Amino acid sequence: MPARASARTPPLWLLLQVNLKQGWRRVLSMKEQSRLMVGVISAFVIGYLVLAFLLFQRGLEFVSGFPGLGMMLTERLLYLLFAFLFGLLLLSSLIICYGNFFRNRETLFLLTLPVPNEVVFQWKFIESAVLASWAFVFLAAPLLAAYGMARGVAWHFYGVTGVLTALLIVLPGVVGAWGALHLARYLDRRSFQVSLITGALGLLLLVAFVWQSPVATDQMLESRMLVVLDQLLGRTRFAMFPFLPSYQLTTAILHWSEGLFRPAVFYMLTLLSSTLFFGTLALTRFGRLFVASISVAQSRQGARVGWGWLKPWCGSAPSPGGPSWLERLVERVPGLSPETAALLYKDIVLFWRDTTQWGQTVVLFGLLGAYILNLRHFTHQLNSPFWINLIAYLNLGTCSLTLATLTTRFVFPQFSLEAQRLWIIGLAPMGLDHVVRVKYWLASATSLAITLTLTTISCVLLKMGWDRIAFFDVVIMLMTLSLNGLAIGLGVIYPNLKDPNASRIVSGFGGTLCLVVSFVYILMSVLLMVVASGGFHVNTAVAFAALLLFGALSVLTGMLPLRIARGLLHRLELAGG
Repeated sequence: MPARASARTPPLWLLLQVNLKQGWRRVLSMKEQSRLMVGVISAFVIGYLVLAFLLFQRGLEFVSGFPGLGMMLTERLLYLLFAFLFGLLLLSSLIICYGNFFRNRETLFLLTLPVPNEVVFQWKFIESAVLASWAFVFLAAPLLAAYGMARGVAWHFYGVTGVLTALLIVLPGVVGAWGALHLARYLDRRSFQVSLITGALGLLLLVAFVWQSPVATDQMLESRMLVVLDQLLGRTRFAMFPFLPSYQLTTAILHWSEGLFRPAVFYMLTLLSSTLFFGTLALTRFGRLFVASISVAQSRQGARVGWGWLKPWCGSAPSPGGPSWLERLVERVPGLSPETAALLYKDIVLFWRDTTQWGQTVVLFGLLGAYILNLRHFTHQLNSPFWINLIAYLNLGTCSLTLATLTTRFVFPQFSLEAQRLWIIGLAPMGLDHVVRVKYWLASATSLAITLTLTTISCVLLKMGWDRIAFFDVVIMLMTLSLNGLAIGLGVIYPNLKDPNASRIVSGFGGTLCLVVSFVYILMSVLLMVVASGGFHVNTAVAFAALLLFGALSVLTGMLPLRIARGLLHRLELAGG
């Protein structure tokens, strides 16, 4: 009887059942193995939800306090927020779908089983959509809860918003899957490469020269407020395009919160029809394209085939005339021993070969760079030092939080990614301790080159003096060294040498602990810097004490995990020797 039941069960439902059972067993085993891990994760999640809810609630109350304009500003902010989140969800879906379809061992394993290829694609599509959208749900949940509390809505509002959010996340998944399939299939074609680069450059030019907020002049401020507000928000009208799924979602939420159920149901059904149409199209028609794309992706030598001008930059293999230019450049760095230069070259080449690694880095810092370049719009009408300092410290927090995300995502799993090759490096004359130190300084140097540049540019755009610029540069330098030390140290203390997937390595206890400690360190550091700069007082002794506490906190956060990690490596080498 069970055999007959299993024979009648659709393969997709079997895959869903197996993965759900595995996930549940993993949760139960995690609770049995480490109660500390469960406690840290639970405290972090609950703390984030509570803090985000309170921040969104205070923000909505502040915006709603503008006489006659509060409701209009609140609605426009919601339209903008969901439009940007929808765009970020598109990028996330594209990156995750590409990695999950073509760089996942489970996908290749499932294709060898007696399971239809279309079913394999359907399962990977569902998995990618869930992985790409959990952060969107995590961010939107406290915002919608705060909006509902501010408007005093009925209980069914929260159920409706949950359904709308579930409908919305399907569409970016379809677009991301379609883009990933075509990217993998046509990436080696010169016409596709030229079109891709031209489109990216055109988009950057459009953002840089066309999409700019107009400056509020004195003549504008003397006219009527609604006219001024309409001109200042003119560049935000793209979020009001009716065919955008984010517009349909936001409009349905706004109407439902106001008790206008008929228009809310209309937009809900519009979003439902789009989700059903494109979702059915992806689940029934993308399977053949998936098989063709994965065949092309597995048969080609690499993603850079056909890029003749890029081959010298790849450094993947020595040219007939000798080593690549990157290898020669690393060898010429003064003060590097041959084994250190070889290790640096290996890490750089591996990072460059992994499209998902540097692709996510470029997207993240590209968004951060666009944010910093738009800081100049904040200073046109800000003559008060209080607001300039507030924006400066918020900018410091933004840069440091982005750095913490990068160190947790890319630096923490570096030691674990050596996996089965770790014993080979351990037998080398340099030793594991030297390997960890090289990884730390490589990550720190790369992070410093980016964070110092972005911090300096943002301070210049805020029209700060060179003494203040130097102050923020020193602060971000110490925070960069500390966060990289924390990530490398915890990566050695809590390694995962069995899993080659960096995303799953970060999802463990060590990665979660690294992210939580990084956020706590950043929060305390920014508060200490506010105190040290005289944000609350003019007492020199208190400011000096705050600077000393920041220095001690940075050294403790960065150096203590490294010292513990080096001690563990030393004992490991003695045991292996």
